[in-house]
Amino acid sequence: MPALLDSLPSLRETVENHRLLAKKALGQNFLLDRNITDKIIRLSLEKQNKKDFGGEYVFEVGPGPGGLTRSVLEAQPQKLTVVEMDGRCIEIMQEIKKLAGNRLEIINADAMTIDFGKMDQAPRNIVSNLPYNISVPLLTGWLTQIENFSSLTLMFQKEVADRICAPTGCKDYGRISVFSQLLCKIEHLFDLNPNCFVPAPKIWSSVLLFQPLHAGISAEDLQKVEKLTSLAFGQRRKMIRQSLKALPEIKEKLERLNIAETARAEQLTPRQYLDLARLI
Repeated sequence: MPALLDSLPSLRETVENHRLLAKKALGQNFLLDRNITDKIIRLSLEKQNKKDFGGEYVFEVGPGPGGLTRSVLEAQPQKLTVVEMDGRCIEIMQEIKKLAGNRLEIINADAMTIDFGKMDQAPRNIVSNLPYNISVPLLTGWLTQIENFSSLTLMFQKEVADRICAPTGCKDYGRISVFSQLLCKIEHLFDLNPNCFVPAPKIWSSVLLFQPLHAGISAEDLQKVEKLTSLAFGQRRKMIRQSLKALPEIKEKLERLNIAETARAEQLTPRQYLDLARLI
């Protein structure tokens, strides 16, 4: 497979040949350096103690000109499925498919409409330089069914990645921090300078690896955590006895869990939100 893919034009030549100008409306910023896309896959696999994706299924959202696509294919997945809305990028994927054959499946659709957890067999992995305008909604959807995946290797705006990884008590800690950390072990792989992209965005980017914790948290529990965090962080400057006052017997439940009613939203750990959710 690597030798076959090496016969493809370079990523920059591919972009020029297809006159592929990034569309802001689609949140596109293209990564054209294969050294970087190879690094994303190499570090992700190393952290998972894997040598490749052999026997596993991989999904990629928004492949663009195909840099990450090529790097994933060289990691020998059982199959790679790419989901792309832009018809220009679909043409590029078709060129790669001529070499990759049935190991590459192309879906021309909006990723927000796809249930990846029900596609193919396990183990399933998602690898993506996410369109920044839908990165959090996509992540939230995947987290609600994280037991269907072995890993998520995702690129975000650095400020979003900082929120996801933020520890309890800091200003960046919020709803997405609680949700992500309850469900996954999250590892920061590396940051990318804006100049790595075409066109260069105004912000840095970060690559994160999510691995399920298999914590046995039910869908009902997650819905309650979502409700709690919405109330608490919706009024994060207030004490939780005030922001959560709509919940019945909230003071008694806080006392039962040894949570100070004078605490504010960012002072409760993900586990405390879960424990409280299970009492409501």
